[in-house]
Amino acid sequence: MFNFFNNLMNQGAAVDPAEAVKAVAEKRALVIDVREEDEVRHSGKAKGALNLPLSRLHMTADPRSGHFDKALAKAHKDGSAIYLYCASGARSGRAAGILRQHGFENVQNLGNLNTWAQGGGQIVR
Repeated sequence: MFNFFNNLMNQGAAVDPAEAVKAVAEKRALVIDVREEDEVRHSGKAKGALNLPLSRLHMTADPRSGHFDKALAKAHKDGSAIYLYCASGARSGRAAGILRQHGFENVQNLGNLNTWAQGGGQIVR
């Protein structure tokens, strides 16, 4: 049943949160919070996370856009892993699909901010 929901959310295999935290700390990966700014202000975000709200991700993830995010561009060029999270895992699942449409290959849906914390990651406010 879990794999069914992973596929529905465009996530693929389950992500090891401790590995995600380690990869981001070692600068082998990028972590992206796709929640809106108000949500981030209210609950904080993963230490080192880039906030790219899902509502604008089509622009910030498009290499042909004048709004292509520089950190995403570097991750794309380097082939770095990208871990996404939101409040529940649903928006980050949609965000994973958007990134894949724009040519990003190593994209993982981490789920939510609590998953980051469970993997030993810090939350900053």
